Amino acid sequence: MTKSVLLEKIEECREEMILLSDDHDLTSDVVISSSMKLDELINEYQKFI
Repeated sequence: MTKSVLLEKIEECREEMILLSDDHDLTSDVVISSSMKLDELINEYQKFI
């Protein structure tokens, strides 16, 4: 995966997590799952730096 594609995925995931948090508690399974996915993407991005 290229750096630019990864950045796009990070942004999409971040927006998704924000939308989910509007409808669910921050400690709900869906929000936590989205946050974990975002963490994985960010960790992958940091390998490029």
